[in-house]
Order: sequence, then C-alpha cells, then structure tokens
Amino acid sequence: MPRLVLVHPQIPPNTGNIARTCAATNTHLHLVGPLGFDLSDRYLKRAGLDYWPHVNLTLHDQWASFAQHRQSLGGRTIAFSASGTCRYTDWAYQSEDWLLFGSETQGLPLAVMEQCTQVVSIPMNRQAVRSLNLSSSAAVGLFEALRQLDHWPSA
Repeated sequence: MPRLVLVHPQIPPNTGNIARTCAATNTHLHLVGPLGFDLSDRYLKRAGLDYWPHVNLTLHDQWASFAQHRQSLGGRTIAFSASGTCRYTDWAYQSEDWLLFGSETQGLPLAVMEQCTQVVSIPMNRQAVRSLNLSSSAAVGLFEALRQLDHWPSA
C-alpha cells in the first residue's frame, strides 16, 4: 500500500483533511517536521473530525530521520511538484511507494526532490493558478496510485 508523506506542512486544516483521506483509504500518513502547527491545534482536529483514531500516523522530527526510516523499509520516493517532469497519471506506481508532498508555501525542497526516484506533476492551467491546494493534490495523487494498484479499502 502506498504511503503518503507531508514534508513541513504549514496549514492545520490541510493536514487534517489529508488525515481524513488517509483514514478513509487505510493509508499510512507520515508527517516530517518541522511542522507549522502543533498537533493539538483545534483546526487540525476539526478538519480531521473524529477520524483521528483511524489514522495510522508516524511523526518524524526532521527529513534525516524520515529518510532513515524510509530506507529501512524500502520503496521508491515519488515527489509531487509543479516542476515535475512526468504527469502523475503517466507514472506506474508500486505498492511500496512513498508519495511526497511539500509545504503549502514552499513545496518540496530541491534537496528532497533530488533524492526522489521521480518528480511528477498534476497538470493545471499555470497561467491562472500557481498551485493546487495541498489536500487536493494529495488526494488526487493517492487515488491515482490506488486506482492503478487496485488497492481499494474493503467496504
């Protein structure tokens, strides 16, 4: 099952919405600090509603600790970025992939993207919109990986 990774998320409701998506799809969520909020934030809790007990959540205080954890488990790292060189629908996902998303204000750091197997993008009208909302992007990417792998949660 692919895993979803947020690197330095800044806006609590986005992370809460993503946590809810992860609960709905039984997807492991990794948060890589520093975070732009406290996990007790009421907006984070509100966006995740009462689904937080169903979120398989792992916190990493910094990129280095996440990278070590990821390396111990294996799998490819797929970065999602507006600067991606491959459309997210053209990439062939694997069950052990890590889907990486950066902060709402900065995206993924270049140093992180350079360590990834592939950098993919979600096509959009770049003349009108700089980027999609983080929770929308994470859902789009995750559901494409699940669709390709036919990894749907049981009803």
